[in-house]
Amino acid sequence: MSTTLLLFLPARSRLHAQGRSIQTLEGLGRAVPGRDYDYVLTTDGSSISAQGSRAAAQLPHADVVIAIPAESDLSWQRVTLPRAGRQMRSALAGMLEESLLDDADSLHFAVESEASGGDVAWVAITSRAWLQQHLTALEAAQVFVDRVSPLAWPDAPPRGHFYETGNELTPIALRWSHPEGVTNLPLDGSLSRQLFPASLVQMSQWTAAPEVAAQSERWLGTAVNVITPAERALAVIDSPWNLRQFELAPRTRGIRALRHLLRGLMRRNWRPVRWGLAGLVAVQVLGLNLLAWQQNQQLKAKRATMDSTLTASFPQVRAIRDAPVQMQRETDQLRAMAGRSSDQDLEALLAAAATAWPAERGPVETLSFESGRLTLSSTGWSEAHIQQFRSQLSSEGWQLDAVEGRLTLSRVQGLGGGNALSANKI
Repeated sequence: MSTTLLLFLPARSRLHAQGRSIQTLEGLGRAVPGRDYDYVLTTDGSSISAQGSRAAAQLPHADVVIAIPAESDLSWQRVTLPRAGRQMRSALAGMLEESLLDDADSLHFAVESEASGGDVAWVAITSRAWLQQHLTALEAAQVFVDRVSPLAWPDAPPRGHFYETGNELTPIALRWSHPEGVTNLPLDGSLSRQLFPASLVQMSQWTAAPEVAAQSERWLGTAVNVITPAERALAVIDSPWNLRQFELAPRTRGIRALRHLLRGLMRRNWRPVRWGLAGLVAVQVLGLNLLAWQQNQQLKAKRATMDSTLTASFPQVRAIRDAPVQMQRETDQLRAMAGRSSDQDLEALLAAAATAWPAERGPVETLSFESGRLTLSSTGWSEAHIQQFRSQLSSEGWQLDAVEGRLTLSRVQGLGGGNALSANKI
């Protein structure tokens, strides 16, 4: 079972009109950049195993790490994507330059998943330097972020979430995501009520952080589902968005690349593939075991046949240990008793050597014999003589080994063993 670590990236500081530095944050994620990160750890993607706030180097280990930017740090644009291929980021910067408040070169763009040139798609926009700073700090602490995913994105059905901002002027805000975009609205004033007629309220899904649930229900006029920021973050695991694109795409090599691939396979959307692979492996193992059982049964049947042949041919054999060896031994004994030679005898080996002996070579000087093997001296033999001798013997089913001035003659696949004798000269 894979574990997933959800990290809340602290929001960028913003200067209030009175000159005070404030942060627009939702519940978790209020850590000062460069210090602590609020996190949620889950082992199954649906329940919380642990949560808290730690420095990057002290964060718990997980198979998958997902960073969640503050919602106030993201903006959304819907455009017709240019057909720019690898130059997509530069093309987007030029296309959106006039509608952006910041310099396009200082911003990071991420395109909707599976969208390509010519499609109408959403583009998420955030500060490149801010996001790069957090990714670099985490990687320096050996925390490698696999994905950067938002808490809300343009999608159907419409969803609204009430949360506490930490801003004294607008303490409660509404994050409303719908097919036409994502909006962050304060509850003070009449603008928010004008945007949400009764019909729209009934069509949307509403949630609220525990500390603002009562105020949210009074403002909305209906009940809301109370959900903590940590519980809400679990939905990010199945998010189709990943902001690590273009220049911020993860660069993996070697063992880290393999680890990244394995982490990707352990994600929930790959569960059917994992089950399929597990089933395929199980079928293969079952098939191999069945094949091994069948082969074992066939081997037992062949052994039983050889044992019955041995006992039928040689009734005097009582104990069967190795039927082929015992049958060969009994056959050799019968041949010896009948006065007939075999391929393992000296006469057969000498006859084979005499038949293939090179005409230009004189008598052999020394030889030695052991059952099935005749060794001859090859002193003064040239390579051509040896090759000629070997060729003649191989055509009759004999093999010749030449090692250190000795020629050893034997029948191909012949049996060894026996007594040795030697002669000085023939």
